[in-house]
Amino acid sequence: MKLSLSLPSLLPRRKAENPAARRAVHRLGAPEVHPRELDPMLIWSAVSLLMIGLVMVYSSSIATAEGLKYTGHQSTYYLVRHGVFLMIGAIIGAVAFQLPMRVWQQLSPHLFVGGVVLLILVVIPGIGREVNGASRWLPVGPLNFQPSEAMKLFAALYAADYTVRKLPHMASFKRAFLPMLGVVLLVGFLLLKEPDFGAFVVITAIAFGILFLGGINVRVFALLAVVALIGFMLLIWLSPYRRDRIFGFMDPFQDAFGKGYQLSHALIAFGRGEWFGVGLGASVEKLFYLPEAHTDFILAIIAEELGLVGVLVVIALFAMLVHRAFAIGRQAIDLEKFFAGLVAQGIGLWIGVQSFINMGVNMGLLPTKGLTLPLMSFGGSGIVANCLALAILLRIDWENRQIMRGGGA
Repeated sequence: MKLSLSLPSLLPRRKAENPAARRAVHRLGAPEVHPRELDPMLIWSAVSLLMIGLVMVYSSSIATAEGLKYTGHQSTYYLVRHGVFLMIGAIIGAVAFQLPMRVWQQLSPHLFVGGVVLLILVVIPGIGREVNGASRWLPVGPLNFQPSEAMKLFAALYAADYTVRKLPHMASFKRAFLPMLGVVLLVGFLLLKEPDFGAFVVITAIAFGILFLGGINVRVFALLAVVALIGFMLLIWLSPYRRDRIFGFMDPFQDAFGKGYQLSHALIAFGRGEWFGVGLGASVEKLFYLPEAHTDFILAIIAEELGLVGVLVVIALFAMLVHRAFAIGRQAIDLEKFFAGLVAQGIGLWIGVQSFINMGVNMGLLPTKGLTLPLMSFGGSGIVANCLALAILLRIDWENRQIMRGGGA
């Protein structure tokens, strides 16, 4: 399969031959001639985030890498590993792009079941690897694999397939909502055993967001939202360490060396950055003051080194990527490719919700939560899962464009 971003003059000018394709073209307000094989705004926003992330992972991790024994005191330790994960993600993404969406639909239930099995293995003592009191990783040779990252993509694929199968019954509480609720509660139970509350929130948003987009009864969805909010509040209140995070979030400087330590130093980083930052590489907070500077709090280092302008650029790139994901999804649905459309919007929900939570935590708008910034933070499983999701999104866009040219996909 040949991908091309060639000039318009080199491509055949063919009009959409079927009514669904013609409706999709007109609905988007676009001409019927599409000079590119893939969406350039989607590609450039994703590539920009990945490259900015690579630079900032290196900048934010130099002091940590030089100061730790297991890194061999090599300043490039995290940079090299992050670069390797990016290459692995690009290779896996290139392979995944070759698979038609009908194959992904066939695989979705099996991938989801496989993801559940991996989550079970993680919580079995002696199999899962524990780091900082949480058992979220499976050792794979010299690397660690985090099943919850892959589960976010598997949840989007499964929820889209489930919604397509249940389309005639979307108004039914018993036939459309209850089965998905049971599945999400099972996954949530396993994630809370790790514990990984952040991944549970994201996966819940993906699954029920896709159900909502698929046309579930609005009253049922509203009831779900209320029940979910009460459930999350109970999970926070009944867990001492989550409750402490809430109190630390409300006034981080009251206990700046205890509950509010991470947030207080993140806010200091934002304050030091002002408009244009202190300069790339010149952060003070990354010098063992701000924990997880190259993972959960990479945005705070961006704010300190590149200032408000740098943060706004990152936000704009995420907004563009999420917008294109939803636009591609709407286009696929107009072309009567419902599974592909819901998957695209599910990926948009995933990236949008997770990036919003991470940014909110970094800025002190949300309680501290261990969620990385998609496409940017250090973490092999997350980067590979993000690259795989982008490849599927590009595949959906490519198939849309082939149909609108009059060809098959």
